[in-house]
Amino acid sequence: MTTSQDAICAADLRLTLGSAEAPVEILKGLDLTIRKGETVALLGPSGSGKSSLMAVLSGLERATSGSLTVAGQDFAAMGEDELARARRGRIGIVLQAFHLLPTMTALENVATPMELAGESDAQLRARAELEAVGLGHRLDHYPQQLSGGEQQRVAIARAIAPRPELIFADEPTGNLDAATGHEIVELLFKRREETGATLLVITHDPELAEHCERVLTIGDGKIATDTSKVSGA
Repeated sequence: MTTSQDAICAADLRLTLGSAEAPVEILKGLDLTIRKGETVALLGPSGSGKSSLMAVLSGLERATSGSLTVAGQDFAAMGEDELARARRGRIGIVLQAFHLLPTMTALENVATPMELAGESDAQLRARAELEAVGLGHRLDHYPQQLSGGEQQRVAIARAIAPRPELIFADEPTGNLDAATGHEIVELLFKRREETGATLLVITHDPELAEHCERVLTIGDGKIATDTSKVSGA
């Protein structure tokens, strides 16, 4: 049962991909509740369903069945267009591969999604967020002119600038060296703390998991273990 303190509430969540002749069951009746403001790490071996779960919880993929409420919205009842509208402004996503648009500057990469959402102060907010992640001097640089760590900073700025209620991060340090990955971890949690967002992060990085208040492992399409700390790192 969803309460006002829940950011995510999933019950008997199922996801089946593939053809009718050869269905592949990814999520197998998964139950999960995440409270507002929690920081949660999602662990599990490759192929266990971590990225698929994040795709469903963030509205990028529709569940096959089950109930799912995210940021007060009934995601299970929505079609693709409705999910896209529900994500806008409420959900920020940071991916391992950055997914910056190569023909846009850092400033444009952060501002454009907000402009498309009709935000009148998109440029100002984008500039402020890039300055907050230490890229005030790189506003007019294109992705190919930025290091991997700088590109990930732009991706974090893009996710956080709309002040979303929820931030999803899929292996955000996976393409970075250890030192840069450490900086990105510190930055991601600092910005999340300042905005009060709920954070769910997929990772194989022990340092990143250690930062979270709660650690989940997924196995065989369900939550296998759920460990909470008394306080976050």
